[in-house]
Amino acid sequence: MEIRLVLSFLDKDKIGTIQPHDDALVVMLRIEGYDVKRVLVDQGSGAEIMYLDLYRGLNLKPKDLTAYDSPLVSFNGKFVIPRGQIRLPVQTGSEVVEVDFIVMDAYSSYTAIVARP
Repeated sequence: MEIRLVLSFLDKDKIGTIQPHDDALVVMLRIEGYDVKRVLVDQGSGAEIMYLDLYRGLNLKPKDLTAYDSPLVSFNGKFVIPRGQIRLPVQTGSEVVEVDFIVMDAYSSYTAIVARP
């Protein structure tokens, strides 16, 4: 039997929003023991992305990365070569899961992008 973790919200979390909506879902997650703001939950994403500014902000070093050699397409349609990949603990509520982030050196108004399970 496969167990799927679910990112969910209570009715109180909807206070101040207009339903139904098509706004981006931007949350705060605890990554590597730090509260990280401006994390985009992208229902269409097949990969978890961490931008280089966040990677450095978590005091992670280049030697912590493992190789990831497949180019990705950024939001502006350009190909970007990832810096590498890293597995980090991510906490949502009381649940902690290990997430494989692809580290990108590209501009984004978000610190990271996670796929919705």
